[in-house]
Amino acid sequence: MFVLELTYTEPLERVNELLDAHVAWLDAQYAAGVFIASGRKVPRDGGVILAVGVDRARVERIAAEDPFTAAGVCVYRITEFVATKTAAELAGYREQLPS
Repeated sequence: MFVLELTYTEPLERVNELLDAHVAWLDAQYAAGVFIASGRKVPRDGGVILAVGVDRARVERIAAEDPFTAAGVCVYRITEFVATKTAAELAGYREQLPS
């Protein structure tokens, strides 16, 4: 599982200009089964996305395809973790620690 944390590098006015394209990109990743949660940070200086089912190279390519990234209005910090414990509703995403 991956936590994608994006931080805006441009004013919100510029971010808002690209918001529809960003949401369409999010929707495509939800439809592909890669994203399972996303939302704005508080205060609104970026966002957070949870991604599953892909390797690090693929998640990095996905982040590079974000219209926010292409337009240079954000940077991503990607953290991989092993989700060994989850809420019952997320049980399908639980992982085993590597041996």
